Amino acid sequence: MASWSGLLVVAGRVVPGWGMGCALLCIALGLLMRMHSTSRRSAADAGARQPPRVPRWMLFLSTAAAALAIVFGAGDDLLNGADYFVLEPEGPGGCRVAVRETSFLVMGGGEVFEVGAGGLGRRVGSWTVDDGYRPFRSGTYELDWGRDSGSLRVDGTGTDPVTRSDIPEINCG
Repeated sequence: MASWSGLLVVAGRVVPGWGMGCALLCIALGLLMRMHSTSRRSAADAGARQPPRVPRWMLFLSTAAAALAIVFGAGDDLLNGADYFVLEPEGPGGCRVAVRETSFLVMGGGEVFEVGAGGLGRRVGSWTVDDGYRPFRSGTYELDWGRDSGSLRVDGTGTDPVTRSDIPEINCG
């Protein structure tokens, strides 16, 4: 199960890491094009020599690497039928829990993310379940908040048990 290690929650919806990468790549390409046209114009106007530029092969290589990472991340989500959920209720200090749930052939599983008040989530745990069962889609989980932290329990069924669970205490602080 491969995914980018983070995500963003905006207005209660999850933007996967590869989606953030795509947006950042588009912004960077737009800025590069604007910088390139501005520097050429100002150098031509001043009659001065052009400032040193980043070699084209470096720009191409970094753009291609970013695009490939985005394609692989999106492909992984598509191949594994990834679903993202932001769990209720919200915890202390605006702490949230988001999950990425996948299923491929006879195995299922997912990843747990702590999401701070700024909306950025970081991966803190995972689980594996038999026969591609999806506990979050099915509602067989429990999220409880204490005064400072929370606990998340993921349950399977009698025929589709959770075979491995590595979910620590949830604490966005």
